[in-house]
Amino acid sequence: MQSLDLHGLKIGVVIPAYRVEKHIAQVIRGIPQQIRTIIVVVDASPDRTRSVVEELADPRVTLIVHERNQGVGGAMVTGFKEALRQELDIVVKMDGDDQMDPVHLPRLLAPLLSGECDMTKCNRYSSLGSLKQMPIIRVIGNTGLTFLVKLASGYWNTFDPANGYIALRTPVLERVDLDALPRRYFFESGFLIELGIQRAVVQDIAAPARYGDEKSSLSVTKTLFEFPPKLVYGFLRRIFWRYFVHDFSAVSLYLLLGLPLVLFGVGYALWWVGSHAGDATVAPAGDVMMSAMPIILGVQLLLQAAALDIQTAPSRPIAPPLRRRETEQTRIPPRTHLQ
Repeated sequence: MQSLDLHGLKIGVVIPAYRVEKHIAQVIRGIPQQIRTIIVVVDASPDRTRSVVEELADPRVTLIVHERNQGVGGAMVTGFKEALRQELDIVVKMDGDDQMDPVHLPRLLAPLLSGECDMTKCNRYSSLGSLKQMPIIRVIGNTGLTFLVKLASGYWNTFDPANGYIALRTPVLERVDLDALPRRYFFESGFLIELGIQRAVVQDIAAPARYGDEKSSLSVTKTLFEFPPKLVYGFLRRIFWRYFVHDFSAVSLYLLLGLPLVLFGVGYALWWVGSHAGDATVAPAGDVMMSAMPIILGVQLLLQAAALDIQTAPSRPIAPPLRRRETEQTRIPPRTHLQ
């Protein structure tokens, strides 16, 4: 952190904490002293996580306790709201299991400080060494998930969407409906989709994770069945808002023409097969062309729409330039309360 000028800026870390009594103290101690605000959201954890945080007595910590478990997304929504209440300029998300090394904080913050982007996100796939540190089941799962999240969010230039080590400008949070964000493990992917709708600029930062004796409570089977429908819904929402509400472009036209053509061609083929079931009638050339041509033309239009969508990934930050405070403002005092 010594190489970054944080003077006049309010930067904080939000830590969603659940069953991390063995790691949370080390996580908090590892956050550099230049970071003067740490918001810990204990999400109805049944272990001693809350007690450990209180025993640390770190003056930088704002402790919030959920009486009912709301998932990592619910904890982050609470943390984001507190970050806005404390008028932070930049907020960083770090998990409480000590997998996210604070040594990467300078590289996460640098593009935000220079105004290059609205959010930075760590990418564990940046090198072969990083991949070797990851359990193989996570590599396989994240590879398939990555393409689906790219499609749903429009961030074709990013990778490792499940990585929750992020930093972002708080003005971006003001443009997002926080209460509508996913509450469970779909939070990271759902948040990317919301940022895609807002056209925020997201930049990957190469950073491996640290894996120790912590256990992930994310079920692979549950992810395979729950994530795809949510990603499809997120994709449809992004397309609707991006190309039919916020803007109307060539992509909008290609979609309006291509999708009906494909549906007509497929529907006509199914109708013909159904109406001639049980006989040996060979489809006339005219009927074949009546089905094939709309499908071919429609697919070409949809492919062109996808190509343009990839080319038009967000490139201009939506957050205003940072304004450094000339004098140190009175810090909003930490608080401990139940939610």
